[in-house]
Amino acid sequence: MRYLLALAALFALPFAIAACGNDDDDDLRSVSLMLDWTPNTNHLGIYVAQAEGYYAEEGLEVSITEPGAGGTPQVVAQGAVQFGISHQEMVIPGRAQDVPIVSIAALVQHNTSSLMALAESGIERPADLEGHSYGGFGGPLERQLIETLVECDGGDPAGVQFTEVGDVDYLVGMDRGHYDFVWIFDGWDGIRATELEGAEVNFIRFRDYLDCIPDWYTPLIITNESLIEDDPDLVRSFLAATTRGYEFAMENPERAAEILHDAVPELDETLIRLSAEFLADWFVAEEGRPWGQQDLDIWERFEAFLRDAGLTQREIDVEQAYTNEFLP
Repeated sequence: MRYLLALAALFALPFAIAACGNDDDDDLRSVSLMLDWTPNTNHLGIYVAQAEGYYAEEGLEVSITEPGAGGTPQVVAQGAVQFGISHQEMVIPGRAQDVPIVSIAALVQHNTSSLMALAESGIERPADLEGHSYGGFGGPLERQLIETLVECDGGDPAGVQFTEVGDVDYLVGMDRGHYDFVWIFDGWDGIRATELEGAEVNFIRFRDYLDCIPDWYTPLIITNESLIEDDPDLVRSFLAATTRGYEFAMENPERAAEILHDAVPELDETLIRLSAEFLADWFVAEEGRPWGQQDLDIWERFEAFLRDAGLTQREIDVEQAYTNEFLP
């Protein structure tokens, strides 16, 4: 499960689709949501809200689709779908290019990304990455974050080699010596490597180095400015049901995993269950905090990081890029 696409091409392709949904039921309003990737445990609350009837209780019939060639942010911006799953690293560059998308909820409170390497590599901290090779998509955010981590930890970022490998089996590539470390998400690839594959690996967790790099919301739910202005009640109803779904997933991760597996049976049942258990503690990491809430300082720090690194060309008003207004 990877979301690390080249930022320079994020919004280059125009894309339009017909709005999804079934208008046969006059009692429910058809609403469409486009995912950011194939279905996975980041989306647990959405599938729970659909299966448990939370959307129906809000008068909604939600159709879930996978992303198309244009990318979810562009499709949402055009209004072809009402809601989408995206990431802060896409929303900020999009806003800088006047793409009218707004984040309305964070699915996971903190970034659960890590760099993963085989234990035998000796890589245990960012400075150890010097003299080793990274396998990834080749996007500018990957390079900037890794180089910042290495330098902050006292290493020489010029000593890191970058290899574009795309979406491949990372363990096989590392075993064969094609590269030494990769960027993964703990709740999916990390669990797959340790629990399913039994690999001996080390992790450099981004959240352990927030004095060097910013935290950020990845993934999150987006809509477009026009829907917020023209139909705020729809946004509020959608989030009311979605919030209930994620609260259910936090309280009942095993049942939430069963619901996702029923909806997407091709997913590995064990991986879903273990991932759901992991994310139950990360959808909201701080006791008493409501699900979905976003913080201004996280938006400000990450926006500044992207801009200072040259990944965006102009400053944006982050208070226009997100809102907590529609959370219950």
